[in-house]
Amino acid sequence: MAAGTGVIHYLQSSDAVTHAVAWVLLAMSVASWCFVIVKSWMLVRAKRQGPRGIARFWQTRTLSDGVATLRQTDRERVFLPLAEAALASAEADIPGVLLSRVERGERVLRALRGALLASQRRLEFGQVLLASIGSTAPFVGLLGTVWGIYHALGSIAASGQAQIENVAGPVGEALIMTAFGLVVAIPAVLAYNVLGRLARQLSDDLDGFAHDLHAYVCAPAAEPRRHEPVESGAR
Repeated sequence: MAAGTGVIHYLQSSDAVTHAVAWVLLAMSVASWCFVIVKSWMLVRAKRQGPRGIARFWQTRTLSDGVATLRQTDRERVFLPLAEAALASAEADIPGVLLSRVERGERVLRALRGALLASQRRLEFGQVLLASIGSTAPFVGLLGTVWGIYHALGSIAASGQAQIENVAGPVGEALIMTAFGLVVAIPAVLAYNVLGRLARQLSDDLDGFAHDLHAYVCAPAAEPRRHEPVESGAR
């Protein structure tokens, strides 16, 4: 039994259950790394574009111009839904529209709350996947280890050779599955913490932006009415 050792030998000599556990761990690793790469790219871009886009937004003359500016700067569409919701709620002041009968402050607050929740869900999307992989991968690997040790000890008992050199090899090979589970779980847990911190920082920025938009839209004469002619000259 000591003729061959190592990871390749263990996988070649194992049964279908061990192969299934190995494939599950491989799929979990690929899924977590793909998600980490995509989510990191999105959060880093949003973190870099957000302050710059908001600064340019408040330098525009009207709310509609600010929305147009955010559409060019906020490529990840994190802050843009808030500005669009504020613009839509401000335009609901048109007489004859049913929504215009709702108090302006409540209407704006409801629109901003919905946009804020949508942006926060976008930031937190996939965090459950990383948490699930980080918490379950060690146990999946442990399942493969227990199953491998069971078969290794059964083979040793059947052969009647219980020397330490005959036991150490198969049992050590079975422990490889536990190591595979840890290799999958540790990056997922670290990525969950780092990406979660970035998402919370962006969520705080979203809260501040929503508060400022609410104050602006609800302020008296926040938007100049375009249909009113501008008087020139003195009376």
